[in-house]
Amino acid sequence: MSVAASLHDNTRRCANFAPDIWGNMFLQHASESEDVDDSVEHKVHKEKLKMFIPSNRQSRSEMLNFIDLVQRFGVSYHFEQEIEEALAKIHSMYTSNNNILIMHQDGDDDLHSLALLFRLLRQHGYPISSDVFERFKDDKGEFNINQNLTKDVEGMLALYEAAQLEIHGENILDEALHFTYTHLKSLTDNNQLSPILNAQVSHCLSQPLHKRSLRLEARHYMSFYQQQDPSQNQMIMLLNFAKLDFNMLQKLHRKELGNITKWWKESEFTRKVPYARDRLVESYFWALSLSYEPQFSIARMLAGKLVAIIAVLDDTYDVYGKLEELEPFTEAIHRWDIGLIKSLPECMKVVFEAVVELFSEMEMVTTKQGTSTFVMPHVKQAIINSANAYLMEAKWCHEHCVPSYEEYKDNGAVSTTCPLLISSFLGLGNLATKEVFEWLATHPKIIGTMSTIGRLLDDMATHKLEQERKHVASGVECCMKQFGVSEEEAHKMLNDDIKNCWKDINEECLNNPHNVPKSVLDCVVNLARAAEVFYENKQDRFTNGESLKHYVVQLLLDPIPIEP
Repeated sequence: MSVAASLHDNTRRCANFAPDIWGNMFLQHASESEDVDDSVEHKVHKEKLKMFIPSNRQSRSEMLNFIDLVQRFGVSYHFEQEIEEALAKIHSMYTSNNNILIMHQDGDDDLHSLALLFRLLRQHGYPISSDVFERFKDDKGEFNINQNLTKDVEGMLALYEAAQLEIHGENILDEALHFTYTHLKSLTDNNQLSPILNAQVSHCLSQPLHKRSLRLEARHYMSFYQQQDPSQNQMIMLLNFAKLDFNMLQKLHRKELGNITKWWKESEFTRKVPYARDRLVESYFWALSLSYEPQFSIARMLAGKLVAIIAVLDDTYDVYGKLEELEPFTEAIHRWDIGLIKSLPECMKVVFEAVVELFSEMEMVTTKQGTSTFVMPHVKQAIINSANAYLMEAKWCHEHCVPSYEEYKDNGAVSTTCPLLISSFLGLGNLATKEVFEWLATHPKIIGTMSTIGRLLDDMATHKLEQERKHVASGVECCMKQFGVSEEEAHKMLNDDIKNCWKDINEECLNNPHNVPKSVLDCVVNLARAAEVFYENKQDRFTNGESLKHYVVQLLLDPIPIEP
């Protein structure tokens, strides 16, 4: 059966996805220089800033503020060693054996400084007790509004951001979140702040720093910080360095997207698989969210290709294929044998071949790196697992079955293909070690938790639209049926699950029982952050490219103006 004929078979479902909005816009960048060209100014600033981080001339508060800016501006990858040494020293000096903060009479024990200390140490895996915030509560055990806390906007904002790092059982941080959100929201609603501060507080309340895309936040925070009119020379130097670095990496990222755009156009997927989403730019945005540093360039490009192919594979199961076709198609993936699908429509063979060819390209890269023997079997199994999860959803849809909420979540954590994306990205970058892949093979909790966040956010964003066509029941429907609740109540339950998942992630990163490198855990957390971006405010920014356009322009098209 030809593609055209099979598409007009009215027994098939149809999603009527909107066409790609980017066309050939990024194709021109494929021929640009590949090198990340450090300017003389960039190199000079970098060396001066390296000396400044471990400086003994700063107070603890000044050091923490500087480190926070380095991270917010997205340039901490240049100073990893210096930052770790500084935080290790601070942790050693200011915490006791049971990780209780030791108070010092040095003017650094105000709410803002303590909250920033808590957040930075936890972000870097240093244990520190949340009991540090007990001192801001009154005799009734409540945060004391009479202590002028509500007038300390910067302190409350720092506490709000710090409390995002909470783990299970930390009631004081739950209370801190409620307290700070309530009072900060009141200040913004009643216009009691300056316009600049009001905008920043609203930005943080809409999505806290811990859950934001690092690259998008870097661009935003540089703009916000510049409005504060920094006066210290080292802060001006840091801001200029961050702008230079952002623009330098932006050129590299455009080049990468140009390369995979060329591959996508030459493969003619839009013509050969017309029922599927044509979302190459949005796919690369997922990969860029995992890590933006230059050393992950190859991993980013292949991960971008992978997400684009995953979308086509997803739509083959979700939109186009009949169950009697999808069963042999899944068996062909199991056996890695296209001969099993000779009788299927040509477009399904195209999808199968695309999966195999991309796998082969990954195999070539990992062979050169000397990691193929332990990376590629894991990646192949992750592909098989994803196909199995897709097939299960197709069966539920065909049988009009609404599974239990837990059963749906377990399958959905795999059908997000987040485990596949993480395995592939780690395997293609310089993070691939045998120990890391042995850890991945144990199906660690943090991977499943991160995948569940993506699944539930996706479901809340796409539930109504997908149910307008024949589609597998979403987590929202499964929850409504099993617990007998309304759609609104189901959304609340899913949101509560997502909050608990973030606590799980925080706990895994803090305890890290398997001593997994922080850079590996960062990639996992970044994928959860990417899901928060793509499905923010119940939008599906992957399928509806127009809603992601502003972010793409910010990160890939518009450089940051640098004033003389």
